[in-house]
Amino acid sequence: MPAYKAPLQEINFVSNELFDFDAHYQSLDNGEAITPDLREAIINEAAKFSEQTLAPLHQSGDVEGCTWTPEGVKTPKGFRAAYREFVDGGWGGLTMPEELGGQNLPHSLHLAVGEMMGQANHAWAMIMALTSGARQTLIAHGTAEQKRVYLPKMISGEWTGTMCLTEPQCGSDLSFLKTRAEDNGDGSYSITGTKIFISGGEHDYTDNICHIVLARLPDSPEGTKGISLFLVPKHLPDANGEAGDRNAVSCGSIEHKMGIHANPTCVMNFDGAKGFLIGEVNKGLNCMFTFMNSARLDTSLQGLTHAELALQGSMAYALEREAGRSLRGPQNPDRPADSLLVHPDVRRMLLTIKAFAEGGRAFLYYLGQISDLEKEGDKASAQLMGLLTPISKGFLTECGLEAANIGVQIFGGHGYIREWGMEQNVRDARIATLYEGTTGIQAMDLLGRKIALDGGQAFALFYDIIQSSMAEVDAEFIPELTAQLEQWQALTQGIMAKAADNVDELGASAFDYLMYSGYTLLAWFWARMATVAKAKLADNEQAFYRMKIDTARFYFSKLLPRSQSHRLQIENGSETLMSISIEDFKEAIR
Repeated sequence: MPAYKAPLQEINFVSNELFDFDAHYQSLDNGEAITPDLREAIINEAAKFSEQTLAPLHQSGDVEGCTWTPEGVKTPKGFRAAYREFVDGGWGGLTMPEELGGQNLPHSLHLAVGEMMGQANHAWAMIMALTSGARQTLIAHGTAEQKRVYLPKMISGEWTGTMCLTEPQCGSDLSFLKTRAEDNGDGSYSITGTKIFISGGEHDYTDNICHIVLARLPDSPEGTKGISLFLVPKHLPDANGEAGDRNAVSCGSIEHKMGIHANPTCVMNFDGAKGFLIGEVNKGLNCMFTFMNSARLDTSLQGLTHAELALQGSMAYALEREAGRSLRGPQNPDRPADSLLVHPDVRRMLLTIKAFAEGGRAFLYYLGQISDLEKEGDKASAQLMGLLTPISKGFLTECGLEAANIGVQIFGGHGYIREWGMEQNVRDARIATLYEGTTGIQAMDLLGRKIALDGGQAFALFYDIIQSSMAEVDAEFIPELTAQLEQWQALTQGIMAKAADNVDELGASAFDYLMYSGYTLLAWFWARMATVAKAKLADNEQAFYRMKIDTARFYFSKLLPRSQSHRLQIENGSETLMSISIEDFKEAIR
C-alpha cells in the first residue's frame, strides 16, 4: 500500500485560493488570533502526525482488530500510544472554549485537521470525532455542573465520549426505544437497557468514557416525544473530579463487522447505571440533534477520506504499472507494455475518483466556513447548514464508496488482495453510507423537512447565493451550469406540487433528488475551481492548475450527465413503486 501523504497542495488550494480562509477568519469574532502562520503551522503539524504516527497503524490495526476481555476492550498495537500523542499535542481542544481549556479556533480549521487524521487512520479517528460531538452536546444543553465536571476532561482528552442511540429492536426509528430511566430522587437517574453499534463504547485509550444515552422515563409519552437524554459515565467522578467508582455500565461484546476493525463497535449494557439528565425531560431528541448533526458532518468527511485514499493508491499504481498497448499503437516501444494511463477507461476511472475527492473537499470546506458563521449566531448560516448537511452526508459518502470500489478496479486482481490496501478502503467506506442515517434517511430529511416543511426558504436562500456567484464563474461553464440550476429549481417546485396531491412522491423522489442536488453542487464547485485555476495559469503555467481545468471539463462532460437519470426517475413518479401491494411482495417470495 502506498504511504499516505497529506494532500497539502489540495488543502491549500481550497483554503487559500478558492475560499480565502484568511479573509474569512478575520471576519469572525475570534479571527484576530488566527494568523496565516498559525493556520499553516497547525495544518503542517496535523499532516506530520497523520503521516508519521497514524498512517503506519492503518493496515496493521485492520489486521489485528480489537479484542474483548472481561477487563475491557483492547485496541490494536500502537493505537493507545497514538492517542496519548494526540492528547499531548492538544489536538482535542482545538475548537473548544478557552475558559474550559480549549483554543477557541474555528470549526473549519478542525475540519481540515480531521480530514488528514481520518484519511491516515479512519478507525482510530472515529473516537475523536464522537468525543467532539459529545462535547458540543454538553456545551449546548448540559447544566453548569455537568460542564464544570466533565468538559475540561473531555476537552483535554483525558476522557472520551460516545453516542448511544441504537438498540436491537430500534435503529433509525427511535420510537421503538426501550432503555429505561428512573428518577433516583437525588438529581440522578437509574438507566437500564442495551445499546448496540456503539463506536468507541469501550476501549483502552482513557480511564473514563462519557456515554450520551437516549432513554425513556416511566410516564413519558409514547414515540419520540417521550425520549430524554442522559450523561452516563463509565466511572462516576469523585470529589476531586477524577474517575472514581465504576458505574453499572459494561461492554457485553464487540461486533464482528465488515470494516473499521480497529474501532471497537460495542454492545453496551446499562444495568441500573447512574445517569444525569441533559436538557429537559422528554426533549432528548431535540438535544441529541446537536450530536447527530456534528456526526453527520464528520461522516461526510469520511466520504472525502475514502475518495482521497482511492486516488492516492490508484494514481500511484497507474503511474507505475505497465499493461497492454495503446489502441493507437505502442507508446513506449522500448518496454514490453505501455503505462496503464494510455487506456481511456483507466483515465475515466482515475478522473472520476479525482473529481469526487477534490469536488468533495471544496463542498466540505465551504460547509466549514458556513459552520463558523453559524456558531457565531448567524441565522442564515444555520438555515444553510440544515439544507446542505444531508446532501453532504448522503452524496459524499455515496461518492466515497464508489471511488473506493473504482480504486479496486484500477488495481485489477491486485486490488482484491489485502496488501495493497484498496479492499480495506472499500470495507471501511461501506459503513459511511449507513450510520448517522442511511442515504435514504438523509434524502427524506432533505426533501421532507429541509425543503417541504421549510416552505423552500433555505433552498431559495442558497439558490440566490449560487446565482449571485455566477458573475465570477468562467464563461466556459456558465451555459451548462445555468441550465442545471434552472432544472434543479424546477424539479424542486415540481416535486412539491406533486406531493401536495400524493405524499408518496416525496419518498419516491427523495434519493434521486439528493443525488441530483449533489451532482449540481459539485458542478458549481468545479466551475469555481476551474475559474481560479484559469486565472492562475495566466501567470503560472503549472500542471496542477491545468489538471484542475481538465478535471472540471471531465466532470461537466462525463459525471454531471448522470444527474439526468435521476431527473427522469423523479419525473416518472411513484406509481411503479407504490402500485404493488404488500400481499404481492409476500406472495412473490414464497
